[in-house]
Amino acid sequence: MESVFSPDVNALFIERINKLTPSTPALWGKMNAAQMLAHCQVPVKVAFGELNTKGGLIGLLFGGMAKKKLVNEQPFTHNLPTMKEAKILDKRDFEIEKAVLIECVKRFTAGPDVLTKKPHPFFGPLTVDEWNTLQYKHLDHHLRQFGV
Repeated sequence: MESVFSPDVNALFIERINKLTPSTPALWGKMNAAQMLAHCQVPVKVAFGELNTKGGLIGLLFGGMAKKKLVNEQPFTHNLPTMKEAKILDKRDFEIEKAVLIECVKRFTAGPDVLTKKPHPFFGPLTVDEWNTLQYKHLDHHLRQFGV
């Protein structure tokens, strides 16, 4: 798996984000481009320890199994469930959301020390490689959703 901590990989993500426009259509799903940019910030902020979401019984029961299914080389499938904090239903300003996501992505180049030491609210404790895989695959998934 490529690394979000790599400056080259990071630059490619930012290049892809910069190809988006407010009217870029989704190839699947219900979000528009601005909502997707806001949505992608949520797991990054969880990874940085800046957004504390509640785990829950579902995570305790199924988080480990879900982690095993997602932390691999295969791309995410369409329409996976998401935590309520990441469901962006309201209107968002495209340029603001784009700028915030780019800044979030850039922060990964500082290396793994940017990651929280707290367990993920759904998947539980994660290694640096697991955090990387989830962040890489999530960003890639949604950029592919919008054809970039």
